[in-house]
Amino acid sequence: MASLRSPSPGGSVEDAALRTVHLTKRFGQKIAVDDVSLTVPAGAVFGLVGPNGAGKTTTFSILAGYLHPSGGRAEVLGFAPTAVDELRARLGVLPQDALLPAQDTVGEFLVHMAELQDLPHPKALAAARESLDDVAGRDWWNQRCGSLSHGMAKRVALAQAFLGEPEVVLLDEPTAGLDPRVAFEVRQLVKAKKGRRTIVISSHNLTELEETCDYAAILDRGKIVASGSMAELTAANQEVRIQLAAGTRRGTTPGEVPVSRVRDIPHVTTVDLQEEQPELVVGFDRSQTDAEAIIGKVLTVLLQNEVRISGVTKGRGLEQRLIDLVG
Repeated sequence: MASLRSPSPGGSVEDAALRTVHLTKRFGQKIAVDDVSLTVPAGAVFGLVGPNGAGKTTTFSILAGYLHPSGGRAEVLGFAPTAVDELRARLGVLPQDALLPAQDTVGEFLVHMAELQDLPHPKALAAARESLDDVAGRDWWNQRCGSLSHGMAKRVALAQAFLGEPEVVLLDEPTAGLDPRVAFEVRQLVKAKKGRRTIVISSHNLTELEETCDYAAILDRGKIVASGSMAELTAANQEVRIQLAAGTRRGTTPGEVPVSRVRDIPHVTTVDLQEEQPELVVGFDRSQTDAEAIIGKVLTVLLQNEVRISGVTKGRGLEQRLIDLVG
């Protein structure tokens, strides 16, 4: 079983906002989700990662209450995702291809959705305006949904997902099709909600997930192949990678990498100079130090030897981790 626990000391599954236990979903002979067990801590931003056909969308759809599992169970705030009355106003969802009512104005649509959460009209009106402001859409209030561009419609759908301050929000490909500036604004919105909401994001944008999420689960062919904190998945808390100028080699003369000196740095456990890239990979004992301290010491040694450096990263990155696991 792959599972995650609360990041707080002494945390347990009782701290979870969402859980799946031996979750399975079959479509005829095809098993789309195969014995998936995971726990999402309350207040975390959690990513569902994997190639096409990995089971991300099916898992998402079960958590959203759109699909019934074939086996096992899913829980949102302690309830089955299909418990509409218990989860009303507590669960917000952004489907990947959400369609807005073309003839409604944006304001009418959002107010109607707020009233479905049992908010009285004055509060529904205020909640709708606040949520639209969050996605920088204040000027769209009187526009008909059918006249919105793809990017505008996606942001209105995002406003709907966060409408009324739900405790859990599920986002499927929230920045797909958005231009870079708007996608950046959406990421900033999600970051601003960290700790105040539990947010689950299913996305192919691995750089975005790495930047935004606290935790993630990597799925392949319906199974979880890795899960944990983002630092654990990317090895950001156990290795640093220094990208070097082309042609850099091992050695002791100026411009060459003094591998033995790097290896002698306290708490360094492994040193691997990959000359083809070229890249220096330095592992360290995370119980004794952290990445930032190791970066400073390694860079000092390299600069003293006049090694030319083109970049520094912590760990392998989520994209490389995915490639390593599923090819």
